[in-house]
Amino acid sequence: MGIDVKEYITPPILLIIFLLVVSLMFIFPVLNMIILGAILAYAIRPVARKIQSKLKYSSVSILLAMIVVLIPLILLVYYIVFEVSTFVTWVLANDADVNNVVNQFSIYLPANANSIDSYIDNAINNIGSYVLSYTVTFLSKFANITLDLFILVCSVFYFIRDGHNCLEFVKSFVPDDSKQFFDNTIESVKDVLKSIFYGHFLTSVIIGIFGCIGYSLLGYPFGIFLGVLTGILQLIPVFGPWPIYWALFFIDLATGNYVRAVVVLFFGFFLSTIDMYIRPALSSHYADIHPLILLVGFLAGPLVYGIVGFIVGPLILGITYAVLDNYRKEYLLDGE
Repeated sequence: MGIDVKEYITPPILLIIFLLVVSLMFIFPVLNMIILGAILAYAIRPVARKIQSKLKYSSVSILLAMIVVLIPLILLVYYIVFEVSTFVTWVLANDADVNNVVNQFSIYLPANANSIDSYIDNAINNIGSYVLSYTVTFLSKFANITLDLFILVCSVFYFIRDGHNCLEFVKSFVPDDSKQFFDNTIESVKDVLKSIFYGHFLTSVIIGIFGCIGYSLLGYPFGIFLGVLTGILQLIPVFGPWPIYWALFFIDLATGNYVRAVVVLFFGFFLSTIDMYIRPALSSHYADIHPLILLVGFLAGPLVYGIVGFIVGPLILGITYAVLDNYRKEYLLDGE
């Protein structure tokens, strides 16, 4: 029997499609903030519920939960900025020592180079130009950034408060014979979110803590800061902790600290090795996501959504995988 298109494409349906398309055009510039708000709301909601059990007003509980979660993030950003400025000051104050280290590596530079100073000057000029260009771009987009942050905060608040109502609203449009698939999909999405939050972000925190302790015990200046950078790089599958400990290894070789160079290399191998045990142990309790999915998400996400894409990219691809896998199990495999 043929399908009667007129039965489905009715005036109300056409109006709904038109309004959805127009609405998507309006919200597309801030869609990344809305998606990120929904993700953060899912993570913050358990905290808000615990606070709400002690307080009477839900709105106050949500605001307190947001503050509890966001303050550490703000402090982390402040700490990174402070340490970077301190590091620059330290480099300028120890210019002779830095030049000595750089000169140790001059033998590896091309023979037709004029001098090591030309490399340093070019590097400083390039970095300075990049920083200046980025600062100008940041200031020119300050209004847009402020709007994005406002939408993000509002999205987090309202998704925490009314997220369940939004979910029920969407579910009301699902046909009765597909409600089971919808419920299973929601559970799969929750598992993906937990897998990425616990299996990847928590792994980065653990690796970062190990890095802070190890680099500090080895006597490196800014040991805690190096550990923080290690944890951040751990989020990116292509990198991981190796850029930090290899850089320290070569610096120690150049300065003649051979014992510490060997120790930091073994410590770096230890960080890379325990990641292979911690990540699967935490992720396997929720959802088994192929590493390639997360890798593509981490690399392609920033190209589409900017720095927010490091979070949104792998989550969207992970959720898409969960939906497709659930559809395969629900309709294709069961029908065989």
